[in-house]
Amino acid sequence: MHGLLGQMFIDISFSAALQLVLIGFIGGVLSGFIGSGGAFFMTPGMMNLGIHGVVAVASNITHKFGKAMVGSHAHGKMGNVDKRLALFMLLTAAAGIRLAVWIINLLFKGGGAGESAAKGAGANLYISLVFVSILSVVALLMLRDVLSKDGETTGPSTRIAQLLGRIYLPPLIHFKVADVKVSLWVILLMGLATGYLAGTIGVGGFIGVPAMIYVFGVPTAVAAGTELYLAMFMGAFGMLNYAWEGYVDLRLVFLLYLGSLLGIHLGTYGVKVVNEKLIRLTTAIIILLCVLSRGIAIPVYLRQMNILAIDARWDAYFNGASKAMLFASGIAGCGLILYNVFRAYRQRRQLQSTFGMTGPLAT
Repeated sequence: MHGLLGQMFIDISFSAALQLVLIGFIGGVLSGFIGSGGAFFMTPGMMNLGIHGVVAVASNITHKFGKAMVGSHAHGKMGNVDKRLALFMLLTAAAGIRLAVWIINLLFKGGGAGESAAKGAGANLYISLVFVSILSVVALLMLRDVLSKDGETTGPSTRIAQLLGRIYLPPLIHFKVADVKVSLWVILLMGLATGYLAGTIGVGGFIGVPAMIYVFGVPTAVAAGTELYLAMFMGAFGMLNYAWEGYVDLRLVFLLYLGSLLGIHLGTYGVKVVNEKLIRLTTAIIILLCVLSRGIAIPVYLRQMNILAIDARWDAYFNGASKAMLFASGIAGCGLILYNVFRAYRQRRQLQSTFGMTGPLAT
């Protein structure tokens, strides 16, 4: 193994360390609030600090492994994990992760030994393009879903699952916990896509969870729990693959944990007190702003690869604007979540005082 601390050691100043903890905290709050790993914020956040995209993805997927293990255990106690479905998806998810690591490693090493700033520009560009293209579609679909329902609390559409149910693609496998019967070929295809995206940008749940809900017809709670169980294995496999190539920086992982372990508890509480429509609207807007932030940084990588002819002095402006937009969106989103959390807590304290209650507040 080439080394768990990574090939490209970066100087982590006190300021950079604080920013990494803040990135972990915001990612943790968003993770608990949205039900995703928060990687859509943490991966670009690390890249904005000058960390190579491949190291950011590798450290993020390692960080996700620990959180997924805790989350899947909690969901398992509630009966929301279909282990059999997760393991079937893992068959091709592992291949997707391996493919992603191979492509990114090839692009990173293909950068040559030119100027240090250009090292890994190909991998950074590739990660950014996949990030922008996939998450912009996800965010726009979420935004359309929120705005079209006008606040109605209807369940997820089952039209795709019903259509596939009418198409006979043997072998069909019945999953007891999820209570669905799905073609093996559809499961393997979705597993491949989930693993590939998890290995490329550190975000697999945005494909895995919707696929289970809308394509397989799995209940939402079971889809979330099963994806976390799957993410635990994908995180471990991705960590080993990236660590073997020397791209996992454990210092980054630990700094992210310092912030995310607190943030995820606050975000989870926010789900209980915030309107569901507001949750989905906040999610879509934050993802779109993260996508725009990453898009602003793309000209830097194009210049470093000699594809775009602009003055190198513009790099600082592009990077600064990208970083400012990312942190502004994350801090604003967290502020909205935490405002609702503390407002709900204050209301509970007032009720406790009014009725003369004592002891811890009920959640």
